[in-house]
Amino acid sequence: MDLVPALERPLKNVLGAATAKVMAEHLGLHTVGDLLHHYPRRYEERGQLTHLADLPMDEHVTVVAQVADARLHTFASARAPRGKGQRLEVTITDGSGRVQLVFFGNGVHKPHKDLLPGTRAMFAGKVSVFNRRLQLAHPAYELLRGDPDEPGEQGETGETVESWAGALIPLYPATAKLESWKIGKAVQTVLPGVQEALDPLPDALREGRGLVSLPEALVKIHRPQTKADVADARARLKWDEAFVLQVALARRRHTDAQLPAAPRVPRPDGLLTTFDDRLPFTLTEGQQRVSREIFDDLATEHPMHRLLQGEVGSGKTMVALRAMLAVVDAGGQAALLAPTEVLAQQHHRSVTEMMGELAEGGMLGGSEHATKVVLLTGSMGAAARRQALLDLVTGEAGIVIGTHALIEDKVQFHDLGLVVVDEQHRFGVEQRDALRGKGKQPPHLLVMTATPIPRTVAMTVFGDLETSVLDQLPAGRSPIASHVVPAADKPHFLARAWERVREEVAAGYQAYVVCPRIGDEEEGTGKRTPAQDDADKRPPLAVLDVADQLAKGPLQGLRVEVLHGRMAPDDKDAVMRRFAAGDADVLVATTVIEVGVNVPNATAMVIMDADRFGVSQLHQLRGRVGRGAAPGVCLLVTEMPEASPARQRLNAVAATLDGFELSRIDLEQRREGDVLGQAQSGARSSLRVLEVIEDEEIIAEARQEATALVAADPDLTGLPGLRTALDALLDEEREQYLEKG
Repeated sequence: MDLVPALERPLKNVLGAATAKVMAEHLGLHTVGDLLHHYPRRYEERGQLTHLADLPMDEHVTVVAQVADARLHTFASARAPRGKGQRLEVTITDGSGRVQLVFFGNGVHKPHKDLLPGTRAMFAGKVSVFNRRLQLAHPAYELLRGDPDEPGEQGETGETVESWAGALIPLYPATAKLESWKIGKAVQTVLPGVQEALDPLPDALREGRGLVSLPEALVKIHRPQTKADVADARARLKWDEAFVLQVALARRRHTDAQLPAAPRVPRPDGLLTTFDDRLPFTLTEGQQRVSREIFDDLATEHPMHRLLQGEVGSGKTMVALRAMLAVVDAGGQAALLAPTEVLAQQHHRSVTEMMGELAEGGMLGGSEHATKVVLLTGSMGAAARRQALLDLVTGEAGIVIGTHALIEDKVQFHDLGLVVVDEQHRFGVEQRDALRGKGKQPPHLLVMTATPIPRTVAMTVFGDLETSVLDQLPAGRSPIASHVVPAADKPHFLARAWERVREEVAAGYQAYVVCPRIGDEEEGTGKRTPAQDDADKRPPLAVLDVADQLAKGPLQGLRVEVLHGRMAPDDKDAVMRRFAAGDADVLVATTVIEVGVNVPNATAMVIMDADRFGVSQLHQLRGRVGRGAAPGVCLLVTEMPEASPARQRLNAVAATLDGFELSRIDLEQRREGDVLGQAQSGARSSLRVLEVIEDEEIIAEARQEATALVAADPDLTGLPGLRTALDALLDEEREQYLEKG
């Protein structure tokens, strides 16, 4: 039975096939409900004009402005009839700034008649620069009248503009194929159906918080009479988004709590105790606290689902290793899943070094408590691979460290008790799920991330995991000084950067140089990412080019090595071993060194084209230096101008070593969809009005309400509106994400 037939109707049945097709292809809108939840991005007040000076370059915009001037030019053209072409130039203004509109050929006649000086209209088009002036070429437009009491008028499309009768004009997220006002007219057509919308919020919650009903919220967000209407609607719709998502996560946690798992309690005088007794240092208070939380989880009869987040270098690997040793002590096996072969090899090396003879189970000289630690990657030789697989299936190996090769069907465990996932966001849901499915019972799960996550993001993206935070650095770690090097403004600063690298090497230390790409890509690669918001068309600097230039120029005579993801695994490992052993002075690399690489003797890092990296990525990269007793230095090289957003980002990174503060900055500069979207969950973002940083209080309260509701009524009986909203949220991909999280 359709619970909300009006909202579930396909748009093609309401708006016609052509419009529905464009909405589906360009905006992902398929039903009446989808369209009603496509909220205006902002509102213009009738009679007021858009501030034109702030228009973003190369983006499709909708503006409300007044025609200041219109001129028709005739010019010689071999292509035009009678050898003469026409160009209409219209200047629009907000009273201070100006933008030029240009129409050519047959497209000049209607705008020449419509766009007379003094006319107000909405204009939609892509912002460009021509002759140093902002320009919209061939924009679509819709005429507006100043008096809201006047009857609807004829717009450019020939339809009546009834929808602009209010004092506030909604401007929707739009595309070149579908202007904001056309979306507005489509909304006007379906808006009567809102009365049939089922409310997902329980009555007691809604009334207790003074929130308007869902139908009223939808009317007010699409057709507000006042700014207070917009505020009422947004307050209500934010609660919908926060609450429905938190109910989904609370149900996931509730389901997990019902699953059986083997308790894993370490022996009092076993492998873990022996390991701890041999540690040459004392664990930080944070490491001890987080370890207790993990051990308490491991001792229960339900699978642990815990997120371990911490600053770069806070000792997460040590905490994870102690958890793995506890499970081995209890007769189980532990698997550490790493995103790259370089990182898997690095983890294997550091774990075996930390364990010493305790990692030599079954070997001559191994301790009585020892276990075997094996590496499993896709590029291993057949004999080594066969032995590793045998060690896993017999239980000879207590710990396995590997890449996605661990997930293959051939890999069988004797008794998998714990899965540790490093840098969770680099793994697909299916990969984690496949590994968890290899236990006799669901294994315990520990997810590690070195990217500090604001509390609200942890409650949304990782809401089905309990969270542990490591916020102390181990004793002996040195501070890192960071500086922006403006190569374009002050070229001598870059020369000084290379001098600084030589000084570090002369003092017996080593350095990294990081570049955005490898250098032998096919033509057309190396594009800027969304984080690079400045119109810089210069190709990104490449590892192979930079290494060659440095070896022949400013770093001549130093031992310069190269590392990138396209090298053969054995070559990569050999380079890392030489660098770790001090047999190379400078490592020129891509971001393959971003996580896990640990060379305490490396004290300097130069990041070329630093503006091409995100804030969190820069923080991660910087964490590769200052890992020993000597202080580290990180130099962020950029050619971006001082006033650009990219430079401001770099200044923020240089100003603080606090990863949680940087993660907030990073998040504020990106859309929420990037946080909750494909990178994290494998599904499109469900957040349209909720802002995960600003709305921390709502998210925290919604989590409390959702947890209490699910504890009392896991099946949500008597809440059909909430069940329908959950069905809409948990489309197939997101359902998988929550099921397998």
